[in-house]
Formats: sequence, structure tokens, C-alpha cells
Amino acid sequence: MKRYRLVPILLIGVISLLAASTLVGTHALASSSNWSATGSMQTPRQFHTTTLLPNGKVLVVGGIDTDAPLGSTELFDPATGTWTVTGSLHDARSGHTATLLSNGQVLIAGGGGAIDRLASAELFDPSTGIWAVTGSLHTARDSHTATLLSTGAVLITGGRNSSGTLASAEIFA
Repeated sequence: MKRYRLVPILLIGVISLLAASTLVGTHALASSSNWSATGSMQTPRQFHTTTLLPNGKVLVVGGIDTDAPLGSTELFDPATGTWTVTGSLHDARSGHTATLLSNGQVLIAGGGGAIDRLASAELFDPSTGIWAVTGSLHTARDSHTATLLSTGAVLITGGRNSSGTLASAEIFA
């Protein structure tokens, strides 16, 4: 009987050893990664969004500079490390969401504007660099989330507006 009790203990020991070696290997990989500087954005900003586009460039949208929402947008090209200004938003905003749609366009929804939260939404076409206004949210909001669904629709949830934290959700299709 005692012989059978050793098998689970040995098995637990082997599993623990494998888990430890996996963690050590992961740590070694993580510690060997390094940061390197790249070109700087054209405009200082915070509370902005970044979206990886199908062409490999990164779209940077809105945010706040020192105290006002931004309507400017930029593209970062990782191949060259350069930043270029692209079309401007119709509504300056921060705290918005950015969702890459299945057609390659980027949906920007909600956010905080110059005076209050926004219900407006815009679409960016990477092939032209142009922003187009699209249907507005039912509820103005910022600090919400956006999730691309398998149907291609976008689920917007939560956030806040002038009344407080929101439990509401909306779908853009």
C-alpha cells in the first residue's frame, strides 16, 4: 500500500519541476527583451487610441495634449520608424474606443469632447486617410469598451457620462 502512495507524490514532484522549468524559461525570454527608441509622434498626447492596420502601420487617434481634446491623427510606420500626420477627426476626443473593422476601416466611438461626452462616431479609411461621420451612439459616453463580434458588428459597453457610470450597451452594425 505504501508503494502506491509514492506514485502520486512522485507525479506531483515531476509536474512541479516541469512547471518551474517552464516559468524559468519564460522569465529568461522576458528578461532578454530590450526596449529601443523610435521616432516621436508629431503631437504629445494621452488618453488616445492606437490601432494596428492591415498594412502594418499604426493609427494613433485623438487624446488630450495638456488640457484639451485632440482632433489630430497620425500614422506610425514600424518599418521606417517614422510618423506622419493623416486626416483630422470631425470631433476632437479622448477616452474613446477604436475598433478595426473587417473591411479594414477603423471605427472611433464616443469619448470626451471639449465640453462634455460625445455620442458621435467616425470611420477612418486607411486607403484614403479620410474620416467620415457615421451613426451616433444612443448614449454619449467615454471610458467604455468596444469589441468586434464575429458577425462584424461592434459591441459598445459601459463607460460613463454626466450621470455617472453606465451599464448600457449598444451595437454598431
